[in-house]
Amino acid sequence: MSTDRTGGRTNSAENPWPVRTVSQKISGWIDKLGTVWVEGQLTQINARPGTRTAFLTLRDPSVDMSLQLTCDPQLLRASEVPLTEGTSVVVFGKITFWPGRGSLALRITEIRPVGIGELLARLERLRKLLAAEGLFDERLKRPLPFLPQRIGLITGRASAAERDVLSVAERRWPAVQFDVRNTPVQGPTAVPQILEALAALDKDPDVDVIILARGGGSPEDLLPFSDEALCRAIVACTTPVVSAIGHEPDSPLSDYVADLRAATPTDAAKCVVPDAVAEQDLVDELRSRSAGALRNWVRREEHVIAQLRDRPVLADPFDALDRRADEIERLRVAARRDISRTVAAEATTVEHLRARLSTLGPAATLARGYAVVQRVVADGDHEVVRSVDDAPPGTQLRVRVGDGAVRAVVMSREK
Repeated sequence: MSTDRTGGRTNSAENPWPVRTVSQKISGWIDKLGTVWVEGQLTQINARPGTRTAFLTLRDPSVDMSLQLTCDPQLLRASEVPLTEGTSVVVFGKITFWPGRGSLALRITEIRPVGIGELLARLERLRKLLAAEGLFDERLKRPLPFLPQRIGLITGRASAAERDVLSVAERRWPAVQFDVRNTPVQGPTAVPQILEALAALDKDPDVDVIILARGGGSPEDLLPFSDEALCRAIVACTTPVVSAIGHEPDSPLSDYVADLRAATPTDAAKCVVPDAVAEQDLVDELRSRSAGALRNWVRREEHVIAQLRDRPVLADPFDALDRRADEIERLRVAARRDISRTVAAEATTVEHLRARLSTLGPAATLARGYAVVQRVVADGDHEVVRSVDDAPPGTQLRVRVGDGAVRAVVMSREK
């Protein structure tokens, strides 16, 4: 038997508490816990698009216990490291009891990756900083030489990466030369010695390209190749730098700032050193193709020349002139005939016009017995007499007949 300190009712089989009372008491007890930091491993993440609440399960990796979490989906999207199942995190929030369904969950307002997640978050912040400064810009990338005479190689002593690069390169181009600088590739002394080797190779005028090579490893092992000082030194190099760190999934920051990223050290050797056999095969193929193209072109031109020589204008060049001469002679005769016919027709027309003019002219009229009477006026001029009034008695006249003219004087007028 117990006593309810809040309500004064004794709790017993005869006086049980309602569910709401128990729920309220549990909610009050949990509310007194306040905010807490909790560490665990995410096992389930349910954040559906368009919902206001994301549901997660936080598991204790040491024992088989878990705790339900809720949060704003934006909290998950804002994480610097992608949160997936298995990620170790530390969360901050307040436990909330839901009386309606008798369940509780930790409502979190902050989430931080721990361990490898924290490391990845730090590298992600550095990556964004270097990207904002433009160190990843493709325009800064220097092209690799087609056939480097001397290659600088920075790698671990007697490492598999060194053997892979040297063996593959010598197999592809036996005459290639290397300047190998062995340095630590992990640990606190790695970055200073890598920087020293990188500076020495960059100053050597005989070195045409530099390869940074290391085998695979954990993110902690590859951490030196994401060092900010090393990244800036790679960008400052005047010699092209190839980053061949880890395997394909690995992506240290040196991959972003280097002039070329190779998936593996073996791939770096293939990218830097051309294959002598493949290049010779390519030269032979191009030579064969060019010779064949030249022979085909010569055959085509010979065929064109043969066709031109078979044309009649080249087989008998004067035949066309002879045909044109006969045609010109025919045209000349036809032109002369047409001109003569036109001249004869025009001459006949002129004769007809002359006859008509003779018939209609004054000379013909005078020849038939008519005369033209003119009176003599001052200054020796003559005017035709058209009326007896124009010739009063005493007027001197000039009478023109068919064979000449006579002068007379008017004696009298008659009407």
